Amino acid sequence: MKSYPPITSPEEIPLRFAEGWNERDADIIAAIFDENADFVNVVGIWWRNREDIQKAHDYGLSVIFKDSDLKVTKTEVKYLSDSAAIVHARMRLKGQSPVEDDEKPGLRFNIFTFVAHKTDNGWSCAAAQNTDIVPGKETNKVIDGTLKPVDYREQ
Repeated sequence: MKSYPPITSPEEIPLRFAEGWNERDADIIAAIFDENADFVNVVGIWWRNREDIQKAHDYGLSVIFKDSDLKVTKTEVKYLSDSAAIVHARMRLKGQSPVEDDEKPGLRFNIFTFVAHKTDNGWSCAAAQNTDIVPGKETNKVIDGTLKPVDYREQ
């Protein structure tokens, strides 16, 4: 793996992630993470090391998100100590690849949670989880075998 500039603050982590995404460079994304990092995507697929994180993003960026654009719209950092932090980043995704020829996927919004720690070489990510934002919904439930966002307040 190539060497990248060190991440000098936790706030840089989501920006570096978006940079790798928009450049279609899964190595940039993987370099954010510890060798034994965990990553859980929006549908609950769990990768348990940097190599698997790199492979998954390489595939995703060349097939599912080949023409997409990811933008960080808000970042908040909660320091647990001088050397550990939780980073929450709201992001906007546009341009996801269609599954069907006549399909045009719309904008998606998500919240990323990064668990970061300071190393001798800057900040690194031990774990990340990506969660889709579903406006107006409270939770999900399975209806006829299909996961569906729902709002119990509508009843």
